[in-house]
Amino acid sequence: MKKLAKIKYLPNNFKIIENGDHVLCAVSGKKILLENLNYWNVETQEAYYSYKEAFLKKENNKN
Repeated sequence: MKKLAKIKYLPNNFKIIENGDHVLCAVSGKKILLENLNYWNVETQEAYYSYKEAFLKKENNKN
């Protein structure tokens, strides 16, 4: 498909608003296939490629 999906991030899952096969990491900009999407922030509605990017985002917001 190679199309950016539009997602609503929920506390324990996500809802696809517009069909696609991937989203972009809010920190690194890397493509995340929906089947591999495991890390996101419900409050900011952002996806993260891995726990490392999620941690970096959290640490940067502390400052």
